[in-house]
Amino acid sequence: MKRVPLSYIWRNLATRKLTTVFTAGGMALVVFVFTAVLMLEAGLRSTLVDTGRTDNVMVIRAASETEIQSVLDLTQSAIVSTQPHIARDESGRELLSKESVVLISLTKKGGGPANVSIRGTHEISLSLRPQVKLVEGRMFRPGSSEIVVGRSIRDGFEGVALGQSLRFARRDWQVVGIFDAGKTGFNSELWGDAEQMMQSFRRTAYSSILFQLDSASAFDAVKKSLQDDRRLTVEVKRENQFYADQSKVMAGFISILGMTLSIIFSIGAIIGAMITMYAAVASRTAEIGTLRAIGFRRGNILVAFLIESLLLSLCGGLAGLLAASAMQLVSVSTMNWQTFSELAFSFTLTPRIVVTSLAFSLFMGFLGGVLPAWRAARLKIVDALRSN
Repeated sequence: MKRVPLSYIWRNLATRKLTTVFTAGGMALVVFVFTAVLMLEAGLRSTLVDTGRTDNVMVIRAASETEIQSVLDLTQSAIVSTQPHIARDESGRELLSKESVVLISLTKKGGGPANVSIRGTHEISLSLRPQVKLVEGRMFRPGSSEIVVGRSIRDGFEGVALGQSLRFARRDWQVVGIFDAGKTGFNSELWGDAEQMMQSFRRTAYSSILFQLDSASAFDAVKKSLQDDRRLTVEVKRENQFYADQSKVMAGFISILGMTLSIIFSIGAIIGAMITMYAAVASRTAEIGTLRAIGFRRGNILVAFLIESLLLSLCGGLAGLLAASAMQLVSVSTMNWQTFSELAFSFTLTPRIVVTSLAFSLFMGFLGGVLPAWRAARLKIVDALRSN
């Protein structure tokens, strides 16, 4: 069976330059929106999931979704710290940090207040979170009114540069260091000494306890031990799972909103492609008749027009994907709906998103081209030749 040459199909697209550009441009816009939404969702999930480690355990009060909502009194904290599977560093110190997390309000650069998480922690926290690196200054001294600031906070808020001081909780706090936590949520936090924070905010309980396991496989045993202890009412999770759970609400909303917009826009793009392909069939009726007369079958004609539509959508898809990939340079700052604090993250393009976006563009091209291709294939030879 003869096949219509691909060069013939491509030539027909090149002949109708203006129509091709406008139709492909419409599909590019839809693919851009579709890809940007997937990148936004992936960036959010990556930021929160990467914030935690699989061998770290997060302990909070039962039924608390965030550290802000959690309260662990001193007795419960002491019981948790006696667990047998807590790892130790080279000097023999337990890799465990009892932490207090509260919200304060800072002024964004450009104006407007926003909530920011401040974490009362310990120097051992850097060993528990190796992704956090001091890039300027030094770590705060235990028992002092010193704080270190995440890079995203330094870049997005006023008064938090190295050497400056902030006033909150009735005290002045000196910024002595800037840390970079990569693409994690810690970049959107301020850290200070846990005991000093608790005194300043008049708190008598911790928010959470974080510790590292001596073996990642010991998690189930530790979880069972803590949750079976009647003196405790706690929830135990791996640290990465804890932060991943916090991403579900925001990521789910972004996904639903983005998919809704993509579907609405895609309907217009599909209609545009369909109109373009119907116009192509109408203007090439005699040509189709000639192809049929020299031996090409209906199936050949149908496939040729369908490939033409798919090529059109692929061009649009590649253009939209290329434009969306530039969004990786953009950093987004928004409120974390779980903690009501500021969270900075970036658009993230993954191989799965590339494949999904191109498949989506081809799907639009298929829907837009299948009916015109069917019409072209159903034309009778005599009627088609008479139209010349």
